Formats: sequence, structure tokens, C-alpha cells
Amino acid sequence: MPLGGTMACEKPLAVVTCTAPVNIAVIKYWGKRDEELILPINSSLSVTLHQDQLKTTTTAAISKDFTEDRVWLNGREEDVGQPRLQACLQEIRRLARKRRNAWDGDPPPSSLSCKVHVASVNNFPTAAGLASSAAGYACLAYTLARVYGVESDLSEVARRGSGSACRSLYGGFVEWQMGEQTDGKDSVARQVAPESHWPELRVLILVVSAEKKLTGSTVGMQASVKTSPLLRFRAESVVPARMAEMTRCIQERDFRGFAQLTMQDSNQFHATCLDTFPPISYLSPISWRIIHLVHRFNTHHGDTKVAYTFDAGPNAVIFTLEDTMADFVAAVRHTFPPGSNGDTFLKGLQVRPAPLPAELKAALAMEPTPGGIKYIIATQVRPSTLWGFFSCQRGPPRLGPAPCPYRVSGRKPECLWLLCFIHLLSKEAAGHW
Repeated sequence: MPLGGTMACEKPLAVVTCTAPVNIAVIKYWGKRDEELILPINSSLSVTLHQDQLKTTTTAAISKDFTEDRVWLNGREEDVGQPRLQACLQEIRRLARKRRNAWDGDPPPSSLSCKVHVASVNNFPTAAGLASSAAGYACLAYTLARVYGVESDLSEVARRGSGSACRSLYGGFVEWQMGEQTDGKDSVARQVAPESHWPELRVLILVVSAEKKLTGSTVGMQASVKTSPLLRFRAESVVPARMAEMTRCIQERDFRGFAQLTMQDSNQFHATCLDTFPPISYLSPISWRIIHLVHRFNTHHGDTKVAYTFDAGPNAVIFTLEDTMADFVAAVRHTFPPGSNGDTFLKGLQVRPAPLPAELKAALAMEPTPGGIKYIIATQVRPSTLWGFFSCQRGPPRLGPAPCPYRVSGRKPECLWLLCFIHLLSKEAAGHW
């Protein structure tokens, strides 16, 4: 399914809807060598998760009747002048202009003079350390490329919004190469292995908090780069060897090596945050109880059966294999008994009920913390067919019978369908999670 030609602004309304997946880094990215181009101080490696459980959905519309660019996130209008959003939009328009100028013969009608309206919604907590910006900017870059008819590698565009977004452009296991060029042309994502390479791998997301984190990733990175000697040592002396070792573990499906290295890198990332001045702490007391639970579970089994990793937030991402998932979920239910949401505590993939053996309960030796974990999302690695990362459609979406609450004076009718669509997406996301 090629990207197709440039969409004409002469049409009353041209619309594209796309979705993009979340990716979770197992070798972390933290810190930039160029703030404007979003160039990292070290390479990173991630696992792309399945969109059936976590995704961003973005609709972009261009019209000659729109008088300004506008953007909504999860039903709320945001400042379209945000530098990173503007960087993505300007780069897409530059690429569209370049493509038009290189057109053989008469070029198609230009859409470059059209303003764009963008509505985006996540079906998972935003700004809570679950890589919402990665999915969001990957989706934004791809949707804008579709609506403006751009055919190009979008790593650089997505990266200009959120560095890790370039990894969400691919499925399976993905490396973001730090690159060496000052213009960032070699700082791109590439797939290390497709999802089909390791079909037994499973992922559990333990949602501790859906609240927005106190220290945003951008501010935190800037502070760490300025003040943490450990971060510089990590980037220069630790990460290169870990990237090579993690790639080997993935290629050989060495879960023990993969799991241990994932936990070690997560721990070092959070150590650099504590080494920052003033220190940054993203982990909560419940996060630490999850860490202890994982290590006690592994010790009981005499092997590394599960691994944790934490991004910049308190929510844990657990990696395990299919035959261990049910037993670990039972351990989580025992340690963090669900509250009134017992029937919806476990979302996503079906996990068979499993009893908690008395000897494992004794080995965990942890007093239950009711409600410590809000819910669990069970998922797996994202498929990676040619255009499988994004499902696209053209034309205004079909709106259901649900009433639209947006009645804002002065809005043209062309805007109201978009607002209604935001409402429907927000209702769907809220109902699902």
C-alpha cells in the first residue's frame, strides 16, 4: 500500500486516520547531544508492543477552509506552537514541497497552503512513563506524511517530536542508532528482529499510577546531561557493549541473558536519575515492591523467569515467556490484591487462572498491598508487516449515533466533525481502559 499522491487542497476536506504502537526500551535512551535535532548521547534498543492493547490513534485533516493549524490530545486542545510539534509539521511540509518541486510533468494540486487539524488519543495513560510520546509522535509523523503525500523515511521527522518515536515506526525489536553526523542523518531506527522471531515472549504492564509524572522526560534529561557524571560514563563506557550483548540475546532468544540485562539497564538508568542534581526519582514505593517481587520469584525458581524495566515513571513493564505468565500474574494478585475492579484487573491477552503454590507464597514473604497496582495489561510483541504499524483510511470517519458534547460558538461546521471524532475516540479509550 504505497503512500499515494499529494492530497489536493481543492477538496472540501481531506482526512487520514492512522494508529501507532508503543515501544519499551530495554537499553535506555536518556540524554541528548543536540536538543534541537533530538540526537541522543547513546544508542538504544526497544521492543514494540501490540496495538491491540496499547496504541495512539491520530486523525489529520487539511482543508482550504481552515484558517489555522490546530491540535487536540485526548479531547483537549493543545498549543499548536509547541516547538516539537512545529518541528514535525515544518519538516513534513518541507518534504512535501521538495517532492512537489521534483515532480515530473504537471504536479498535482498543492496541499501546502492548507492548514491542518489534528486529533490524537491514547488508549493508555499519557505522560505516566508508558512511552506515550513515542507512540504519539510516530503516529503524528506518519499521519501528516499521509495527508500531505510525503514518501520518505520518517525516522528523522518522528525523532524531532520525541526521540524514541523513531523506534515505534518499526515492529519487533528495534535499535535507534545514535549516529555521529552533526546533522543527524545517520541517527535512525532499524529493525534488529521481527516479532515472529520470538513468539513466546510476553509482556505485562503493571499500572501503578496513571498520573502525570512530576519531572518530565525532557527536563529530566537536560538536568542529567548537565550534572550526572554517571550518565556520561554510562553513555561512553557501558551502553556500547550492552547494545551488542542485547542484540545477541535477542537473536539467540536467550531469555536469561535478555532478562538480566534488561533489569540491569533499568537499574542503571534510574541510578543516573538519582545521580542528577537535584536528584530525580521516578520510582514509587510500589515500584520497589515490584522489583523485590520479581527477584524473589526468580530466586524461588532458581532461574531468571521474569524481568522488570521502568521508564521515566512508576509503572513496571514485565518481560516473561508464555509458560511463566500465569504463575507470575498469580504472584502479583497475591502481593497486590485488586480492589473493586477484580473482574477488570487483568486486561488484554487472556491469561489462564493459576493457583499460587504455598511454597512460592512463603518464598515471596511479602505482606499484601491491596490496590497497589491499579490493573495489569497483558500483551506481546507487535507484528511487523509492511504497513502493519499503521492502519489508514481516507475521507471523514463514520460517526456513530453518540451525541457530540462540543458546541463551541464561532466554530465552522468543518471543525465540528473533528471534535465529535475526538469525543468518540476518547470515549472508546476510556471505556477500554
